[in-house]
This record gives sequence, structure tokens and C-alpha cells, in this order.
Amino acid sequence: MPSLKDLRVRINSVKSTQKITSAMKMVAASKLRRAQQQAEAARPYADRMERMMSSVASSVIGSPTAPKLMVGTGADKVHLLVSVTADRGLAGAFNSNVGRATRNLARKLELEGKTVKIYCVGRKGRDYLKREMSRLIIGDVSYAGKKRLEFSDAEDIGVRISAMLNAGEIDVCTVVYNRFQSVIAQVTTEMQLIPMPMPEVSDTAASGTTAQYDYEPDEETILARLLPQNLNIQIYRALLESAAGEHGARMTSMDNATRNAGDMIKRLTLNYNRARQANITRELIEIISGAEAL
Repeated sequence: MPSLKDLRVRINSVKSTQKITSAMKMVAASKLRRAQQQAEAARPYADRMERMMSSVASSVIGSPTAPKLMVGTGADKVHLLVSVTADRGLAGAFNSNVGRATRNLARKLELEGKTVKIYCVGRKGRDYLKREMSRLIIGDVSYAGKKRLEFSDAEDIGVRISAMLNAGEIDVCTVVYNRFQSVIAQVTTEMQLIPMPMPEVSDTAASGTTAQYDYEPDEETILARLLPQNLNIQIYRALLESAAGEHGARMTSMDNATRNAGDMIKRLTLNYNRARQANITRELIEIISGAEAL
């Protein structure tokens, strides 16, 4: 059985850990509010942008001059997976869920005979995938130390993806990230960026009752300008959703750690009191036995 000194040291150690986890929970909660507001504010714009692009693109589908960002290269051989994770840990299964989903998708594509390339956004995803799939990683980027994600960060990633597409290095691009749903729930999502997913034809569209629009200038000119913008917006949306999910996951994880530390302190304190009482009882017995012997 541990001595009283060992138990005191252990209790003080757990109390120090509890203070750290409680402070991290408060920091994550303060950052979560801002990140959640950014993610929720970006959703309507990104959704509307996607619908508008689909509406404009529907009129040029099948055209030989259609932009690559919309229809891809026409092949389905080389897939680029953009894995979006955090730069820091202590967030439960937040990072491992994205890493696992990226790894499973890469293995599935390789079994189908596809060539897979992985671009890591965030150090934790890079470290996770490096263990088994270092041969597939073509690059990574980290935003450690940045207080706030900017649209320019998404533009840098979008420019690289566009350059790889124009050079014929990739055919399909998919981003894997955690979509923020609530403080305690993040949904691992696979969002295809290239070729741009087209909406299913609704019954109204099939019946020919949808409104017809005239575009000025022509649709292809509009798409050439807006497709790169749409790509950057969707990437920025994924970054914001991931950032909000990270703070929510860390807040939940640190809350659980703080409560577990409290439970451990109670158990250790109980053991300490029992050991102390046992020592006092033993000393009293020794004193009484010595007195009776005299």
C-alpha cells in the first residue's frame, strides 16, 4: 500500500492536472464561440455559391470547352485527397477520425486501381497518415500560431490544387474534414471539389417548368471567373468547420478530463484518510500494549 507521502504527492499532482485541463476547457470555450460564428456565417454563402454555380454550369455540361474545374480532366485515374485536421492534440478523436477516414478512402481507391495523392492540412493529420501512407503524401501545410484563419489561407490551397489540375497531375479532388454539428458532435465529411458535383435533376426541371436565364457575358466566361472563387470558398468553408469542430472537441475532452481528475482526487483522498486512520489506530494499539506490558 502506498505511503501517506506518496498519496499526498499523487493528490497534489492530480490537482495540478485538473487546474490545467480546466483552464484549457475555458480557453477552448472562448475560442469556440468565435469559430462557431465564422463557420455558421460561411455556410449560407457557400451553399448559395454552390447552387448558383450548378445552375450556370448545367447549361455548358458536355461542351468541349467546359472549364476543368467544373468537369475535371475527363479521366478518373489520379485522386487527390485533402485531409483537414488540427495542428494541436488533446481533442479526443477529432484528428484520428479524419485520418482514419482519409486512410480508408485511399485504400478503397487503390483497390479500385486508382492513383492516390494526399495533401495534409494540419500537423496532426500529417503525423497520423505518415505512419502508413508516407509514400502518398505530396505536401502539407500548418497554421500553428495563427490566431484566425483567413480567406487567403484557403486561396493558397486552391491555387495549388488548380495548378496540379491544369498540369494534368490529378483528375479528381476530394476534401476530408470534420463538419461542425454541435459542441459534442462533429461529422466526418467527404466533399468532392473536382469535378464539381452537379445536383440531381428535380421533377420540376424534368417537366421543363424551370425558369430560363440569359447570362451576360456568356456562361463559359462567367464560369472561368467564378469557378476558382467557388473552389476557394468551399475550401475556406471546410477550414472554418474544422476549426469550430476542433475547439468543440477540445472543450468536451477537457471537460471530461477535469471531471475524471475530480473523481480520482476523491478516490485518492479516501485512500489517504483510510491509510491515515489505520496508522493512528496502529499507533494507539502500540501505546496501549506498551502500557499494559509495564
